[in-house]
Amino acid sequence: MERCGWVGMDALYEAYHDTDWGVPEYDSRALWEKLILDGFQAGLSWITILRKRENFRAAFQGFDPNIVATWGEEDVLRLLGDPGIIRHRGKIEAAIGNARVWQQIEAEGGFDRFLWDYVGGAPIQNKWQSLAEVPAQTDLSVRISKDLKKRGFKFCGPTIVYAFMQAVGMVNDHLVTCPCHLPVARLGQAPRT
Repeated sequence: MERCGWVGMDALYEAYHDTDWGVPEYDSRALWEKLILDGFQAGLSWITILRKRENFRAAFQGFDPNIVATWGEEDVLRLLGDPGIIRHRGKIEAAIGNARVWQQIEAEGGFDRFLWDYVGGAPIQNKWQSLAEVPAQTDLSVRISKDLKKRGFKFCGPTIVYAFMQAVGMVNDHLVTCPCHLPVARLGQAPRT
């Protein structure tokens, strides 16, 4: 069995694929972090984000949305001067605004519940044979994207949302020939803790 073909030979990518990608994530803060990182990835390769992930975590105070929600122009300027992250004003401002929206959704019953309710609380188990079968977006990612945008989220188009859904295990898109497919499928059947 071989890993999913998108991994390549990069050790960082391999570790991410083997231990993180597709594993069901139910923590509201961690879900927000991954959605923000997927937004920063727009127009770039994911390996670029992986290489900067720890810098992002430091710059964004551990991706604590309650802290980020309080930030203003001074913080935007600080982040624009940080070479360890993607210095894009629109994405930085979106992350701050998205933290404020996260707070609203969290207060209404949880960001985790908001997202996982779209899939009935359990991952969609796909059985793709090849990368050519894996979609870039789905009707569901279009719906979630529209709903997030209605709430005020930015940098959350349908393709970003689908990549996010794959990353946090809302869908199991490991190919059936990948050694991670079955373990991730089993994690999706385990009771939520």
